[in-house]
Amino acid sequence: MKKSPSAMQNQDGGDGSELLPLSPLAPALEEDPLASLLQNDDAQDKSGEKKNSEELQSLWRKAIHQQILLLRMEKENQKLEASRDELQSRKVKLDYEEVGTCQKDVINVWDKKLINCRAKIRCDMEDIHATLKDGVPKSRRGEIWQFLAVQHRVRHRLSNKQQPPDISYKELLKQLTTQQHAILVDLGRTFPTHPYFSAQLGAGQLSLFNLLKAYSLLDKEVGYCQGISFVAGVLLLHMSEEQAFEMLKFLMYDLGFRKQYRPDMMSLQIQMYQLSRLLHDYHRDLYNHLEENEISPSLYAAPWFLTLLASQFPLGFVARVFDIIFLQGTEVIFKVALSLLSSQETQIMMCETFENIVEFLKNTLPDMTKPQMEKIITQVFEMDISKQLHAYEVEYHVLQDELQDDSNPCENGEAPEKLERVNNQLKRQNMDLLEKLQAAHARLQSVESNLEDVLTRESNMKSLILSLEQEKALYRKTIEKLCGFLPAEALSACEQLLKEVDCHPDSI
Repeated sequence: MKKSPSAMQNQDGGDGSELLPLSPLAPALEEDPLASLLQNDDAQDKSGEKKNSEELQSLWRKAIHQQILLLRMEKENQKLEASRDELQSRKVKLDYEEVGTCQKDVINVWDKKLINCRAKIRCDMEDIHATLKDGVPKSRRGEIWQFLAVQHRVRHRLSNKQQPPDISYKELLKQLTTQQHAILVDLGRTFPTHPYFSAQLGAGQLSLFNLLKAYSLLDKEVGYCQGISFVAGVLLLHMSEEQAFEMLKFLMYDLGFRKQYRPDMMSLQIQMYQLSRLLHDYHRDLYNHLEENEISPSLYAAPWFLTLLASQFPLGFVARVFDIIFLQGTEVIFKVALSLLSSQETQIMMCETFENIVEFLKNTLPDMTKPQMEKIITQVFEMDISKQLHAYEVEYHVLQDELQDDSNPCENGEAPEKLERVNNQLKRQNMDLLEKLQAAHARLQSVESNLEDVLTRESNMKSLILSLEQEKALYRKTIEKLCGFLPAEALSACEQLLKEVDCHPDSI
């Protein structure tokens, strides 16, 4: 072992010019603390020094302690790495431009409200509405949606028949779904440009698949419908899978969005009729222009309702719409649709052909500037159309019943032309009746306003009479005091005067 490397090489039969290959990596001295200690122990043994049992036990304790420290450091490093990955994933998820700015004081208000979320304390809805109108911080949006869901459930409890099946998310993931192929096909179509969902079978697509699979197994009647993937995608961008699953159940069952995904699509047909009626009542020129070009709301608005605007509009705008949906429910989509169409009414009226109008509604309309989006959101907060929507839904059902009772082409053998004329006549009659109904509503509101004025005047008169009665009593007491200072002959005249006042109060 004391020979030089050159001597060893010559001994093996090689010439002195050839060198043995060296290891590319030198061994780490502190890689294993136990090995280093044993090496030191061997060195000491070779030097002739012997260790007793206490020293050996101390060395073993030291080696074990160092190994435990290394394991702890390894775990901490793994935690830090996982935390960095989570922060990076969160940053990728929230990669969209916000609509509206949320001030620092508003963020502090939300922080205080979120404390009540776990305790399920009922908060003032007007205060929540005002705070939500001021803005929502992007980083806390998922928590705020859960807070709004808790506030809704505190006030509105579903009946047992309307409750979703009580199956946990983890249990659902263990099962198999018959709609797996349809879900897999739509994964790449859901937010294809967003970095979280763009990677094929990446983290985003896998989470989306799990969420859609679990809901399809939970809701057997609805199963999977194309539009649900966008709704689930928006939820996943702001919270974990299990939280997103709970919020998807809230949207579908508590707020009633699952009706529009049923196989018969009856709820979606009613929504299209309601939107058409809103345009007819509030924007008659635009309604007539679309009708002349045979463009019904189902051509452009059906994706708005099925995806809650997520398939065509900027993500920042969609997130702001979701804020209001968690507060007000399904009518928010009607408000947004009406505001969008009214804001672009001039441009739509300039489109003269069917193709141009459809192209504008599908591609140009969603391409809004940030000020335009903020204006739409402000209008949505100020709009109230709940009564109109309810009236339109009743009208739709009445019309359907009348059409079923009035005609049956298979039995009567009526010609298609005649049926079409009857249908057009019924439409005109329907519009006339609806206009009369609107006029009656206007008259009713006028009568109610007049009634309020009359009640106000009556209240004022009552207060005036009360004050006059009090004044009369005061005068009477004053006269009675004055009577004590009058002579007897004048006293009789005063008593006569008081009797006349009591008998004729109008003479006061």
